[in-house]
Amino acid sequence: MTQVSEAIARYHKLIESEPYIDLEWAKTLQERLRAQKLTNRPISPVLRPHFITNRQYVALVKAAEALLSAISRVQHMALANPALLARMQLLPAERMLAQVDPGYSFFSVTGLLDTNLNNGSLRFVSHHSEAPVGVVYGDALADLFYESAPVKEFRKKYKLSKIGGTKYLLNALLRAYKDFGGKQKKPQIAIIEFRAPFQPADTSENALLAENFAREGCPTQIVSPDQLEYRNGVLRSGEFTIDMVYRRIRLQEFLVRFDLNHPLVRAYKDRTICMVNSFRSELGTKKAVFDLLTDDAVTAKFPAAEKRAIKEFIPWTRMVQAAKTTHNGKTVDLPEFVMKHRAKLALKPNDDTAELNSFRGAEMDDLSWEKALRQAMRIPYVVQEVAEPVRAVFPLIQYGSLMMKEMQIDVHPHSFLGKVHGCSTWLSVGGSSGFSSLTGLAPTFLLEGK
Repeated sequence: MTQVSEAIARYHKLIESEPYIDLEWAKTLQERLRAQKLTNRPISPVLRPHFITNRQYVALVKAAEALLSAISRVQHMALANPALLARMQLLPAERMLAQVDPGYSFFSVTGLLDTNLNNGSLRFVSHHSEAPVGVVYGDALADLFYESAPVKEFRKKYKLSKIGGTKYLLNALLRAYKDFGGKQKKPQIAIIEFRAPFQPADTSENALLAENFAREGCPTQIVSPDQLEYRNGVLRSGEFTIDMVYRRIRLQEFLVRFDLNHPLVRAYKDRTICMVNSFRSELGTKKAVFDLLTDDAVTAKFPAAEKRAIKEFIPWTRMVQAAKTTHNGKTVDLPEFVMKHRAKLALKPNDDTAELNSFRGAEMDDLSWEKALRQAMRIPYVVQEVAEPVRAVFPLIQYGSLMMKEMQIDVHPHSFLGKVHGCSTWLSVGGSSGFSSLTGLAPTFLLEGK
C-alpha cells in the first residue's frame, strides 16, 4: 500500500466514525463556503482533499517547467516560420493578432497544464495559455478544509502542506507590467470576462481575484468587453481608466462577438495597455502545439532536458489530415493508422469549445469511429494517443448521507512566467459528459507522514 492510499484509507475510516459520521462538520464547512462566496461553480463536491506526496510534486514541477520551456520555444519558432504556423490552424484574425508584439517578453504570463498524475507516472494531455482556473478557489478551499474538524484530527498522524499560488499570480502580472514599461507602481486592472447569465456578480472567481488585487493596492474592476471605450489613447470603462487588462476570455469567443476594431484590440495594438495574457499566447492553447512538440524534425535542436520531457510526458499527437506522418520513427498513412489503432487513440478539437466533442476510440465501434474521423478531417482536430485517466474514490454528501463515489482526477499545475507554483485538482464523474453537479475542485495538499 502506498503512502497516499494508506492516508486515504485512514481519512475515510475517520469520517465514517464518531464523532464525524453525523456530518455536522460537513454542514459547517458548507456554511463557511457560502460565507466566503465559494458556492458558485467550481466548488468542492467532495469531503476529502486530494493528496500528493512531496516526491510526486517535485517530479511534477520539474517535468512541467521543462515542458513549458519547450512550448515557449516552439511558439517562437512558429511565429518565425510560416510553415510551422500554418500547421497550428489559426483563424486569419488569430494569425494577425499573434504578430502583434504585446510589449513584454513572455509568451504566457499565466497558464496551466492538464495532467494525469498517478503514483510514479504522469502525462500532460493539454496546455492552456490563460488564467489558471481554480487558483483562488483552490487556495480558499484548502484554507477551509485545513481547519475542518476531521482534517485537524487527520493532521495528528500526517503533515499536510498547502501549495497555493494566488500570491504568485499578482506578482507575475506586475512583473509583466514592469517589463511592458508601465509607469504606475500600482496599475489599475480590468478583469475582462463574459459573465454567464444569472451569475451573481460577487460570487465568481474573478470577483475574488478583484478583491485580492485591490487589497494589494491595485484598484480592480470586472468589465465586460462591451463596457470598454477607447479615446485619446486611454482605455476606460465608464470613469475607470485602465492600465492593465487581465484577460479571462478566449480569443475565439471574443471574435464571435466583436471585430478587430473593438476598443480592446485598438488599445492593445497601440500598446497603451498591458494585456495578460496577450493575444499571442493563444498559440499555446491549440492542441496542435503538441503536434509540433512530438515531431522530432521540429524539436531536433531543442535542449536535451526539453526533448526528454516531451518524450516521457507528452502523448504522440498529430493534426488530422489526409497525409503521411511518423509514429515511433516509422512513416504511416495517418487516416489509415487512425482507423487501425482506434483502441489507443482519441480525437480532440484543436480548440477547446463546447460546440465540438472529443471522441475516444476505445468507447466506440468501427463505424462510429469512422464517422468521427470524417468530421475530424473537415474541422481542425488532433489525434492523440490516450493517456489513461486517473480515478479514485471520494466521499461526498448525496441526499443528506455520506456516499463514496469514484471520480476522475485531473491535476492542474499553475504556471507563472514559466515557473510552477502550486496546483489544483479538478474532479469529474468518469465517463460523464456535459454538466454534472459532482464536477468541481478538491482542495490539494502535500502529504507527509509524521
